[in-house]
Amino acid sequence: MGKYLDPRADLTFKKVFGEHKNLVISLLNALLPLKDDERVESIEYWPAEKIPKRTQVEKDSIVDVCCRDNKNREFIVEMQMTWTESFKKRVLLNASKAYVAQSEAGGVYDTLQPVYALNFVNEIFMKDVDDYYHYFHLVHDKYTDKVIDGLHLVFVELKKFKPQTFTEKKMQVLWLRFLTEITDKTLEAPAELLENPEVSEALKILEIGAYSPGEMRAYDKFWDYISRQKTIVNDIYREAEKAVAEANAKAEKANAKVEKLMQDKLDTARKLKAMNVMTTEQIAEATGLTAEEIGGL
Repeated sequence: MGKYLDPRADLTFKKVFGEHKNLVISLLNALLPLKDDERVESIEYWPAEKIPKRTQVEKDSIVDVCCRDNKNREFIVEMQMTWTESFKKRVLLNASKAYVAQSEAGGVYDTLQPVYALNFVNEIFMKDVDDYYHYFHLVHDKYTDKVIDGLHLVFVELKKFKPQTFTEKKMQVLWLRFLTEITDKTLEAPAELLENPEVSEALKILEIGAYSPGEMRAYDKFWDYISRQKTIVNDIYREAEKAVAEANAKAEKANAKVEKLMQDKLDTARKLKAMNVMTTEQIAEATGLTAEEIGGL
């Protein structure tokens, strides 16, 4: 065991970003596509009753922090440890619910504020692209400067992230390094992380000595569940791949039989045609071929 706990776990992620407003503000400003005059200045966490309902699987595998800023914009921050394609729709649904919830009966539409869903994904789900950062929003398909400001969905594939040095996104790099490089095997945090006041504060929160025995049991239970969940998902994928392979093999055999049968018919028709003892119509009736197919022999 190292000096810190892993920040991606339910317990630690919520302690860092769900209990320290300055840290979640820094994270939002670093990872969201906000212009300088759109930066988050202050936030309030959602009350417990407003947090989206979760299935048992989602409760155990998805970590979330929800808040609203001084401009009444809504922010949903999630750490998704396992991935299925349906999660994208769930993210859209929860962001949509947060957007709709702003409107009361008889309310004015122009008071509705945008909702941002920031999703850290601990798996690669876009295998055909190299980028780790994916931003989805409502934009005109031809005139891309025409945007409807409502729902903003950001997905960050943590396993694709590679540290780089670029000053314009320094805090984004530091926070992603914090989420990808710090684990419960880390003995000493990188100097670049310790030198930044906000990330250094987050690292202090992760120090193992700050956690009670009960919290450590909850931490271990979380990772045990993730391991079991990934094993189940991998088993399902392996079984599915096996079933597809078997189906493809059967299909290939069936196609081979059809091709051989067709070739036999053509060979028979060719021989009958060469013997010149039957008409094309008779050969067609005998072999099941069409007159056009026989004529082409």
